[in-house]
Amino acid sequence: MNLFEKIFNYQILSRLEESGTLTITSQERAWLKTMLGQPAAKHAFTEETLQKLQLVLQDESGMDIHKYVMEKAKSRENQVYHPLLRPLHRCIIEEKGMLVSYSTRNGRVHEEHEGYPYKLEYSMVKREWYLLWFHIKHRCKMSTKLSSITAVSELPLPLSIKEVDRIKHHVAILQAVRKTTVRVKVVRQYNRELSRILYAFSCFEKEVSYDEEMDIYEVTIHVAGDEVEYLLSKIRFLGKRVQITEGAYLKKRMLETSKKALERYSEEINLE
Repeated sequence: MNLFEKIFNYQILSRLEESGTLTITSQERAWLKTMLGQPAAKHAFTEETLQKLQLVLQDESGMDIHKYVMEKAKSRENQVYHPLLRPLHRCIIEEKGMLVSYSTRNGRVHEEHEGYPYKLEYSMVKREWYLLWFHIKHRCKMSTKLSSITAVSELPLPLSIKEVDRIKHHVAILQAVRKTTVRVKVVRQYNRELSRILYAFSCFEKEVSYDEEMDIYEVTIHVAGDEVEYLLSKIRFLGKRVQITEGAYLKKRMLETSKKALERYSEEINLE
């Protein structure tokens, strides 16, 4: 695939994403039908959604993965799916309050605190789900591991529209303060690797712009304060393919990394 095909395909995918259109291949449909037959599917979807998906895929053939895939012994790992994902997601969509009980690192359990959940977030570093919520009594932003939540239920009395709007406004201010914007330019000779570069930033909130005259792609990334180091590791992984154009802290850290690398190897290699 040449450069022009990549640009054309990226423009098509961007417009499809903006219009809310999702393209699914036959392999993806076969994979989905196979996964819907797994026991975990009953917990991941509501009964109505599961039946609807099965109806849509009834004429599709599934994948016979048993002939090709063999699971060997492995170390214990955390599962991506968590039983609380569905009820919490429903609570967030319907903009309802909640009563949540959770434990802390020292083993103390906080019982039935009133809160307003507004986002579910998966940490790629810690490989755990987090619930971001607003503590109504203490009026502060909270981040709690789903594995630390012992019980959760809807508030007996729903929050008023005025109260919800006030909480949303307060949360938006807190998020804006703690969020950092970083701009990364794709070095032109590596435009053909755009898909790989965007995949490295796939877990971040981002926008992509393209300058036709200069033939340059630029990625604007919005990252929370506690995820800056993870973004830095991704930029280091991409190496000379990208250049930070905005973000003083990340520029400083990349400069420090470069200096340390030069100091380490300059003794062995004569740099002239």
